[in-house]
Amino acid sequence: MTCHCNNVIMLSKTKKEVTKLGSSLNNKNWVVKQNSLNEMRTYDMNLQELRLFSVYLSKINPQNKETRAVRFSLADFQAIMELKSPNVDYFKKIARSLLTKVVFEPLESGGFDAFTIFNRFRVVPDENGNWCVDVDANELALPLLFDFKGRYFKYELWNALRLKSKNQLRMYEVLKQYEKTGYRVLSIEKLKEMLGIKGEEYPRFNTFKQAVLDVCQRALKENTDITFTYEPYGKKGKGGKILELKFLIIKNKDYKSQLSLDEFIDMGSELNGYEENLGIWETNKESLPSFVDATDSYEENVYEERISFLMEACDDEFTREEVIVIYSIMQQKFPHIHANEIRSYDFLRHKYREFLLSSKKTEIKKRYNYFKKLVEAGEN
Repeated sequence: MTCHCNNVIMLSKTKKEVTKLGSSLNNKNWVVKQNSLNEMRTYDMNLQELRLFSVYLSKINPQNKETRAVRFSLADFQAIMELKSPNVDYFKKIARSLLTKVVFEPLESGGFDAFTIFNRFRVVPDENGNWCVDVDANELALPLLFDFKGRYFKYELWNALRLKSKNQLRMYEVLKQYEKTGYRVLSIEKLKEMLGIKGEEYPRFNTFKQAVLDVCQRALKENTDITFTYEPYGKKGKGGKILELKFLIIKNKDYKSQLSLDEFIDMGSELNGYEENLGIWETNKESLPSFVDATDSYEENVYEERISFLMEACDDEFTREEVIVIYSIMQQKFPHIHANEIRSYDFLRHKYREFLLSSKKTEIKKRYNYFKKLVEAGEN
């Protein structure tokens, strides 16, 4: 519903008025992904960006390049990206991030070709005056998104919507590709690369097992249509170091009821208070939207983004509420660290690695409480 008053656009939305994004998707919201794209070096997307990419793939027709440009209603885009009342500056930040996501395509010569996945991100009103977000693929990326024959896998979108971290979503795709085979053998180095984990992270297998493999195993069993077990495989390195893993991929008969994209959008709408009022947008000279209360909204979004950023520093092991408590401790005890986003991340990352090393030496029953004490102890 749209009403125009004094050059201000008021967007409101009830459950009955939710834009049915799913109606423009294929019937079952299938994500079709080329194997070679799935195998490539990570493009360093966060969870929300990976989720958006899955939704994008479910909206295009892989046999028709003319479907490369995808339009989202503003409300649907905000729900998918888990945004709360963002203004123009915040959308510019999202655009800048999406338009710099790079894939590295290996070449037969041993080199590689690097290019971005998307080449355009627009926030514009449609013919009815309703704000929309347009996303278009880069010309160089089209061979990876369209007209591929064989060599692909597919899954229903609800699997991606349920997962709560980028490691979980990528692990699902890495294994889903081999579901028909029933197993997959991967070096730990290759697996880390596909998950987007830097080489120096988790140098010891036990920490990688506890923080990544076991967490993903539980998440996939609880939220997706596959589950898996794993075991060491092949020759070991010096000192018995595990170099490869064999994954057994099993159809999950105990997964929860499917979550449609429409239901996911509705959930996001409710969490962000969209039923009564999606937001107030004011048109400016360039016909771009900006919130009347832009300052408060922007500060709120900066805070929310920083919390998500710090959660990633701890590999998403702790809840949002727990990280907020830790963030408050940092503000009170270490304001010189708290004031800088990158320094805050590095500080927590260092503490989390220290925590993982401690957990390897001795069993830690109350992991969050132990980690919080490490944070309170300050810099070493």
